[in-house]
Amino acid sequence: MIELNSANVFYGAAQALSGVSVSASAGEIVALIGRNGAGKSTTLRTLAGWLVSRTGVLSVHGREVVQPSAERLSELGVALVPDDRQIFPTLTVEENLKMSLVAHRAARWDMNAVFDLFPRLQERRKAYGASLSGGEQQMLAIGRALLCQPRVLLLDEPTEGLAPVLASAVVDAVRAISAENIAIVLVEQNARIPLMLAHRFSVLDSGRVAWQGDRAAFLRDEATVNSILSV
Repeated sequence: MIELNSANVFYGAAQALSGVSVSASAGEIVALIGRNGAGKSTTLRTLAGWLVSRTGVLSVHGREVVQPSAERLSELGVALVPDDRQIFPTLTVEENLKMSLVAHRAARWDMNAVFDLFPRLQERRKAYGASLSGGEQQMLAIGRALLCQPRVLLLDEPTEGLAPVLASAVVDAVRAISAENIAIVLVEQNARIPLMLAHRFSVLDSGRVAWQGDRAAFLRDEATVNSILSV
């Protein structure tokens, strides 16, 4: 569904990713974990076309994306929920959601489907973005991304700073979204949430993939993974 091969990404002269490869298939949840500064968010932004790899290949639905951009990746069904959520504070929940429908026609995901997934948003539909709690803002950011009708959803720290009950609601939503045959790449610094969700794991360290494997291998190699994360 989406695949990044041997990506080398730079911020100016500083190299942020070195030969990073990651992929996710339909209905699969792939977790990127690592310490702060390991390159997790940079990888997501490269997958979304927000950053362009100097070398390497980005493919979506089995075809290479030539000259990737955020607009082109969105057209191909790739949606990113960034860690800062980027909701509009002076618009209501309903207005924030409608912004996605300006460029994307409602199909599987419409306003009612988002409210079914996040009933709290329906209760707060007339509330302004600035008045929402962190958990409500996260639900809104995910809901807005879903209205882009994604086939690939990229989630950057979706439970960071949330109260346990709201974090649990987000986890349940991610499971439900994956069940819709949507590929998900999930970034979380703490492995606890990915362990609840992910089918495969990639551990990043200093902009490189230090370890990759499925859930069984992750649990079997826990000591190796912990040694990477604790360096």
